Amino acid sequence: MAMVLGKPEVDGLSEAVGALREWQCDGAPTQLHPGDLGWFWRFGAEATAAAVRTWSRDGRILAVGLLDGPRLLRLTIAPDARRDEEPAQQLLEDLTEPERGVLPAGKVSVEAPPGALLQDLLLERGWHADEPWTPLRRDLTRPVKDPGLRIEVTGPGSARVPARTAVQRAAFERSTFTDEHWHAMAAGSPYADARCLVGYDARDNAVAAVTVWSAGPGKPGLLEPMGVHREHRGHGHGKAITVAAAAALRELGSSSAIVCTPSTNAGAVATYRSAGFRQLPETRDLYREG
Repeated sequence: MAMVLGKPEVDGLSEAVGALREWQCDGAPTQLHPGDLGWFWRFGAEATAAAVRTWSRDGRILAVGLLDGPRLLRLTIAPDARRDEEPAQQLLEDLTEPERGVLPAGKVSVEAPPGALLQDLLLERGWHADEPWTPLRRDLTRPVKDPGLRIEVTGPGSARVPARTAVQRAAFERSTFTDEHWHAMAAGSPYADARCLVGYDARDNAVAAVTVWSAGPGKPGLLEPMGVHREHRGHGHGKAITVAAAAALRELGSSSAIVCTPSTNAGAVATYRSAGFRQLPETRDLYREG
C-alpha cells in the first residue's frame, strides 16, 4: 500500500508528536524532535496543525514534516524506513511537485535525516547542500554540577512570564516572542514534558533563558531555544543556563541533551562545548534553486 500524505487537524497533532517521541534515539543523527513542534506551538495550535505534514502507510506514520516557514520543510522518517525505496520515492514526489501541497515552486529547502535515501534522491534531482549546522550532545548519565547562576522555572501561573519573553527578544534581534506566544506554547501538548528556565544575576536581572523539551524517559531531550540577553553577555551566563538546561532534562528522565546551531555561529558552538556538550558531525539541509 502506498503512503498517504496527511494534513492533520489540531486533534491529530498528538499522533505526530507521539511518532516523533518514538523515533528519538541516542546515537542517531539529530532529527526533528517533539520540542521543535512544541516551540512552533507559540504561534497557536491551528497554525501548528497547518504547518505539519504526515506520511502514513497501513495506519502507521512513517514520516513527519514541519513547515518552519513556507519554503523550509523539516522532515524526519521512521528509522526502519529511511532506506526503503517506496517511501523515499513517495516523499520525493510530494516534495518536488507543488500541487501536492507541501512545498511551493521556486527555491525551497528540506531538512532530512543524514543517510536517508531521500537525501540521495534529492541530490540526483539536482538539489544542493546548504550551509552546515553543528549538532551537539551531552550525556546525562551522571549528575550535572550546579550552574553557578540562580535559576527559576517559569510556569503557566508565574508572574515572571514577561521576564522570560523579554530575554528572548533581547537575545534574538528578530524575535517577536510575546507573553501571548509563551502561553500558546505552554498550552501545547509537547509542553507537558518541557520546562522554561530563566537565569538571574545577583541584581535580579533576567540574563539568560532556555526552554528544554523531553521526549520521554530514556530519550534525548532538546534545548530550543537558548539565548543570553544582549546587555549581559560576556559573563558566562550562556554556559550557566546551558548547564541548567542539562540538569533539568536529566530530572525529566532524558538520556542526553541535544542542540543544533549554525556552524557559522562559533560563539554558540563554543558555549555549548564549555557546558559539556560534544560536537557531532555537521549536517546540511538540501535546497532547490528557484
